[in-house]
Amino acid sequence: MLDAAAKALGCAQGEKPEVWFEDEAYFGRMSNPVACWAPRGVRPALPLQRQRQYRNVFGAVCPKSGRTFHKITERNNAELTGEFLAALSASRGGARIVIFLDGASWHKAKALAVPKNMWLEILPPYSPELNPAEQLWKHIRAHYTHNQAWESLADVDTSLAEAFTSLEANTETVKSFSLFSWMVYE
Repeated sequence: MLDAAAKALGCAQGEKPEVWFEDEAYFGRMSNPVACWAPRGVRPALPLQRQRQYRNVFGAVCPKSGRTFHKITERNNAELTGEFLAALSASRGGARIVIFLDGASWHKAKALAVPKNMWLEILPPYSPELNPAEQLWKHIRAHYTHNQAWESLADVDTSLAEAFTSLEANTETVKSFSLFSWMVYE
C-alpha cells in the first residue's frame, strides 16, 4: 500500500512518504470524574461541571517521528477537514504524506479538498484499535483534562494548547503510545 501511495504521490525511487494517522475528539466543560490517587484516609474533592459546551479537535500523529499536529474547531465537516489537511501539509513543508483516517462521512465526502501531496487511506470500519490517534486522545485526557473544570471554552482551548505544546516537545512520549509493534515502515 505504501509503495502504491508513494508512486501516486510522485516519490523518487526509494523515497518513502510520511505516515500520519488522524482522528477527531470533543473536549469541553462537561466533566466526568475519574479515579485518582490520594493519601490514605483522604477523599479527594473533584470539580463537577455540567456545562454542555465543547470544542472539536482535529489531531494527527506520526508514530515514526513522534510528531503531532492539531486544529481546534467548533464542529466536524468536510470543509474543516480539508482546512486541517491543508494546515498539516503546510506545516510539513509540502512533504509527501499518507494519512490514515476512520470512515467518518466528512472523510469520504466529495467536497473534501485534499492537498496534492497527500494520499488518504480509510481504515476498516469499527477498528479504532488500528488508529494511534485514538491513543493521543486517551493520553491527553489522562494527563491534561481528567478531573478538571474550566470557566470558559477559552480555558479549554488553553489547556489543549498546553497539552499539544508539551507533546510536541516530547516526541519520545508520543512514540511510546502511538508506535505499535505491528507497524512496518521499510
